[in-house]
Amino acid sequence: MSGGKYINRTVVFTGGGTGGHIYPAIATASALKDICDCRIVWIGFKNWFDRSIVEGAGIKFEAINGGKLRRYFSLKNFTDIFRIAAGFFASLVLLKKYKPALIFSKGGFVSVPPSVAAAALGIPVFTHESDFSPGLATRINARLAKKIFITYEQTKRFFKKKYFDKIILSGNPVRSEFYTANPDKGRALLNVQSGEKILLVLGGSQGAEEINSLIESCLAKLTEKFFVVHQTGRSGEEPAALADEKTRRRYIRLPYIGEEMPDILAAAALVLGRSGAGTVWECAAVGRPMALIPLTTATRGDQIENARFYEEKGAARVIVRPNAAGLLKTLDELLSDEERLTAMAAAAAQIGTTRGATLIARHIFEFIGGSTE
Repeated sequence: MSGGKYINRTVVFTGGGTGGHIYPAIATASALKDICDCRIVWIGFKNWFDRSIVEGAGIKFEAINGGKLRRYFSLKNFTDIFRIAAGFFASLVLLKKYKPALIFSKGGFVSVPPSVAAAALGIPVFTHESDFSPGLATRINARLAKKIFITYEQTKRFFKKKYFDKIILSGNPVRSEFYTANPDKGRALLNVQSGEKILLVLGGSQGAEEINSLIESCLAKLTEKFFVVHQTGRSGEEPAALADEKTRRRYIRLPYIGEEMPDILAAAALVLGRSGAGTVWECAAVGRPMALIPLTTATRGDQIENARFYEEKGAARVIVRPNAAGLLKTLDELLSDEERLTAMAAAAAQIGTTRGATLIARHIFEFIGGSTE
């Protein structure tokens, strides 16, 4: 590496608002630390969710105010203009304080003020888009960026041709553990026998109550054939179906799955969840077939686009606004068709081969003066 590993630089990461923006950036920061003796600082939104995740990863967190960028009319647009301006000036102060060699934006409305401030100070900006089509924050940051990383080759067409030379296909950054996930370890963690076919339900995210309610309403019938592992995103009361001992024996209810997620994913025969950028790529990295219920409200349509892409590639089945009976029928059809599950798993694995965190980290390292030779 020609000694480049020992350079000492500061890199600012920015982004947040959802785990889909935060976790890929943390994965990239971790990969960067593996190859570079650099200081990493995070500029993010002033809320406990963002701060707790970032600081939990051992990264210095600096909070700014921010406003949401909306493409539709809302009275909040008028007040948020002042929050965005405040975020811009706060970012200027922080960037002058830390003097970073580069700023890496992972998207979300909070990433725009720091990225604009960096451009105003002559600090290079890199940005990454996780979804199939770029969000408004990425479209704005792309105008300032030296490099634009995209998850899917098809995403390139959403950008103007003048940006093509700085677009790099990277995949979506996830923790390296997703590429070494062990299904046997996952089964051991869950204490599920090898003969059991596991349905992993990821309900713990935005809009999850729909999925949680659907699963709980058809739980007794599901557990007749399959072992259900259900990440609920909340504690709350147990489903009434658990009064039955047979159902209880084939159901695990977890408010949250953290470090164990890669191995638990690997143990699943099928994953049911939303089609957020992080969820679908983690499944692809592990090579797991998916049944996706995209979020259709309070969204720009990105989850529908993500879901349709995976369905077209043969890695997923999309279920839009299902009822309990329809969901049960679809899950039964999928989980009973071993040949189809195998084909879907192979299609998912084909999509998720690129190790985005390492690729982006190397580009950052080289740009700030390191050598990967």
